[in-house]
Amino acid sequence: MPRDTPDARDAAPSGTAAVPAENTTPTGESRLALVRRARKTYRKLSELYPDAHAELNFTTPLELLVATILSAQCTDKRVNQVTPALFARYPDAEAYASARREDLEEMIRSTGFFRAKANSLLGLGQALCERHGGEVPGNLADLVKLPGVGRKTANVLLGNAFGVPGITVDTHFGRLVRRFGWTDEQDPVKVEHAVGELFPPKDWTMLSHRVVWHGRRVCHARRPACGACGVAQWCPSFGEGPTDPATAGKLLRMRSFA
Repeated sequence: MPRDTPDARDAAPSGTAAVPAENTTPTGESRLALVRRARKTYRKLSELYPDAHAELNFTTPLELLVATILSAQCTDKRVNQVTPALFARYPDAEAYASARREDLEEMIRSTGFFRAKANSLLGLGQALCERHGGEVPGNLADLVKLPGVGRKTANVLLGNAFGVPGITVDTHFGRLVRRFGWTDEQDPVKVEHAVGELFPPKDWTMLSHRVVWHGRRVCHARRPACGACGVAQWCPSFGEGPTDPATAGKLLRMRSFA
C-alpha cells in the first residue's frame, strides 16, 4: 500500500540522531521509516479509540493492583464482576494481610487459579504493611518486589494510578506490535523497550490502551478483520485475515469487553 508523505511529526525521536538507512528493522525499512510509520499508526489509533482506558474497574491504587493480579488468565469482565464485593470486604492492605484464606479463595474462585492468587493477595497485604506503611508504592523498583507483581502489572499500576508513563505488554499488545512490524522480539521486557524507543514517554500509557483495544476489537489472534481495519494502510501484515470489507466487518467486536 502507498505510504503517506512524511511530515514534521514523524521525525526521529527527540534527542536522537537519524539512523542510517542500512540499519534495518524487522520489515527491512530504515529505522527512521519505522518511527514515522509507527507514529502514523498511533495517531490513527488515537482517532479510532479516543476514550481508550483500562477496562478493570478501580478507585484506588490498591484496588487496581488487586484487580490486575486477579486478571491473570481471566477476562476483565469476570474480574469486574468479582471485585465490588471483594473491595468492600477488604478495603485496605491490612484487611488483605489478616484475611482468612478460605474466605478470600471463595470470593475469587471464579477468576481461576484462585489458590495462587489468594497467596499473592495475602502476601501483598503483608508486604505493603511491613514495608510501605500499608500504601502502594509509586515506583517500579518497589512494585516488582511485591508478591504477585511483575513488570507488566507494575506498568499497569504506574500508568493508570500514578500517571507515570509505562508500556504494558500483554498478549494483545505483543501480538499487534509484531504484526505492525514494530519489533520481532518475543520477550515482553524486550518488546517494552523496543516499542518504547519509537515513541515519546508521554504516549506510552495511552499507546498501551489503544493497541490493546484494537487487538480486542479488530486485530484478533486467529482471524484479524483486515478489511475493516483503520490502520491497515500502515500494517505490513495486511492480508493475514479477510480483506473483503463486508467479510471483515462481521468479525468486529466493537463493544467494550475483555
